Amino acid sequence: MDDFRKAIVTLLPRLRRIAWIFARDAVDADDLVQATIEKCLAKQDHWQAGTRLDSWMYRIMRNIWIDEARLRSRRRETTGPQAEAALIPDPLVAPPETRLQALSVESAVAELPSEQREVVALVLIDGLAYRDASAVLGIPIGTLTSRLSRARAALAARLEPELVDEP
Repeated sequence: MDDFRKAIVTLLPRLRRIAWIFARDAVDADDLVQATIEKCLAKQDHWQAGTRLDSWMYRIMRNIWIDEARLRSRRRETTGPQAEAALIPDPLVAPPETRLQALSVESAVAELPSEQREVVALVLIDGLAYRDASAVLGIPIGTLTSRLSRARAALAARLEPELVDEP
């Protein structure tokens, strides 16, 4: 396997996390990752060696998701109960309190506007630098920081009452 393909394999867990944030459905997220990888492999000659492969792939993923969202809105499709079922955690993984907090956070992030959800996914979840995230999204850093600030405030307002233990 060449270095390009190895690097893609290394990025798979991160791509799945970002796809989940976009799609909010396990099956749609997997489809999004697959479509992204297919497009990246087909357009491998467009990637410039020495640049960030993750940023390039995130941008491709975001564009694929935007196209998919437009298609869905035209068809008036809904994801239905599958999205709710995907949020049910495995009872063997974590204690109930942790699972409830995780579900609260996932729910709060899912309720953010898509622009804020994207910024949260790239900066807070995946750890991209502001500069790299703004390049992926094609927005100025000031816009990115503004969206991130609004997202953090919205998440804090929604989650603070749940995360504070009552006596």
